[in-house]
Amino acid sequence: MKKSDLLPAWGRILRGYRPLLSIEITKECPLSCPGCYAYGPEHLGNQATLLQLTDRRGDELVDGIVAMVRRYRPIHVSIVGGEPMVRWRELDRLLPKLDAMGVEVQLVTSAVRPIPEHWAAISSLHLAVSVDGLPEEHDRRRKPATYDRILKHIQGQSPIIHCTITAPMLRRDTYLLDFADFWSRRPEVRKIWFSLFTPQQNEDCEERLTVADRHAAVRQLRSVAARFPKVDMPRAVLDGYLRPPAAPEECIFAQSTVCVSADLKTRITPCQFGGRPVCAECGCMASSGLASIGRRQLAGLVPISTLFSLSQKIGDLVGAVA
Repeated sequence: MKKSDLLPAWGRILRGYRPLLSIEITKECPLSCPGCYAYGPEHLGNQATLLQLTDRRGDELVDGIVAMVRRYRPIHVSIVGGEPMVRWRELDRLLPKLDAMGVEVQLVTSAVRPIPEHWAAISSLHLAVSVDGLPEEHDRRRKPATYDRILKHIQGQSPIIHCTITAPMLRRDTYLLDFADFWSRRPEVRKIWFSLFTPQQNEDCEERLTVADRHAAVRQLRSVAARFPKVDMPRAVLDGYLRPPAAPEECIFAQSTVCVSADLKTRITPCQFGGRPVCAECGCMASSGLASIGRRQLAGLVPISTLFSLSQKIGDLVGAVA
């Protein structure tokens, strides 16, 4: 979200609505990716696990999401999973409805199955394809959503390629450069995004970045972005990676997003990661970018984050008594 998008969103908050909506459209996924936070035991705050929820399907799913959009009036909806393309038939009906409502939609997928060609004509749809590094790592982690399958299924689309940087990637100086070079050469790819691995509390894994790793990643990303125009890593995001919000209460993205799981009832807190994320090691692009913007001062006097927090509290109060 750009700075110019943030300020108009306050008007919606003041009316008791939140500007962003994130929906786990299904619990189903044909992949078994190591470290997937969505299936962790604490993802839903020990209320249940994602696999224990009852998925909605058909009319119940389509109508349920449309009702949520009408209720919250978001300026942006993220559709995640599970693997959203498991529900491609419902999406085929839902996406045109959201487009007609003037809602921007980001659909996050592994591209494990074909993407309907006519979706390319939906102007409000932004496809984000998750790729876990170069082929040797990605194909091992994400099978059956291999490179070959992704390249086949994104033909005719204009996707955003998204890669989460992990510590092992940084052991090779040219890893991010090689990744950006490969995907920049693909004519159908519109943008390339990089986030940083965000761990959960007490999570001890090889993917976790040290402070030195974060600085190395940002240095490399600045260089890669300067070389490849498709690498869309704004300065605000890179600066935010070095100073992420210390807690959910300080995170504009967490405070301005309603996250709902596959039954369209269970809330995911404190943000889309769920569970107990280590905020000091957050690598979410949206969180980092908004945190960096939030530290800037409006008219040289008051940090934007202070005004946003005040507006959000007023909005919650108005919503509670409306």
